[in-house]
Amino acid sequence: MDKLTIVIQDAPYGREKAYNALRYASALLANQVAVNAFLLADGVAVAKRNQKTPTGYYNTANMLSELIAKGVKVKT
Repeated sequence: MDKLTIVIQDAPYGREKAYNALRYASALLANQVAVNAFLLADGVAVAKRNQKTPTGYYNTANMLSELIAKGVKVKT
């Protein structure tokens, strides 16, 4: 099995980099690739529980929780 580490260093809202990284991780898992995620700098806010998600946006903490349940290892 292949393995990939994704580094997320952008805040969860304002740009789509963090969101796209989480979507990419999900796609990798679907293709039998093991995924590690490293949250760096503003990227640690991706994991913040009970965050107030702006209207029309995704909740990155929920997305990350689903990935963890599927086996993604997360470090900060």
